[in-house]
Amino acid sequence: MILINLLPHREAARKRQKEQFFTQLGLSALLGGIVCGAVFTWYQGQIASQQERNAFLQAEITRLDAEIKDIAGLQREIASLRARQTAVEDLQSDRNIPVHLLDELVTQLPDGIYLRSMKHENQSVLLNGVAQSQERVSDLLRNLSNNSQWLARPDLIEIVSSTAALTGREQRRVFNFSIRVSIKRPAAEAAPAGAPAAAGKV
Repeated sequence: MILINLLPHREAARKRQKEQFFTQLGLSALLGGIVCGAVFTWYQGQIASQQERNAFLQAEITRLDAEIKDIAGLQREIASLRARQTAVEDLQSDRNIPVHLLDELVTQLPDGIYLRSMKHENQSVLLNGVAQSQERVSDLLRNLSNNSQWLARPDLIEIVSSTAALTGREQRRVFNFSIRVSIKRPAAEAAPAGAPAAAGKV
């Protein structure tokens, strides 16, 4: 016996395929939405975490800038205090220089030389005087160069011959001279302030 199916089976198959297609399409869209939502949430978390780190770093940078400013201020104060200390030490070491210079000149001046003026300029002294002969001036230069603890590197600026009136009609030939000599400090004077002084001779 022959069976013939007269129902529209092709339309039913197409309908089933269409329903399956839309079902799969909906599931794919739902899965894509879930994946996109998860990725978006993960990125948002990463962005929030990075923003927190940026805020922390900015706060630390601000704090360090303030500390750097404080350190710079302290360094300026230290430099100022050191400059004041140096100035005070220089004043303490220089206050006795005139006494030492006068004592040294009395020791180093040979006979036959008379000083008219002495001018202290920075780290040098300008000496103006009168000598009985050029040899006396040479002796003075030699003494200042070799034998002096406070004076060094004498430089003869000029020496001029002239006559000086003695008593009555008597005149004498003399030599007016100018010498510039540098000031040096002995090791004991150059030691820092506060260093123990050496014991004197008995």
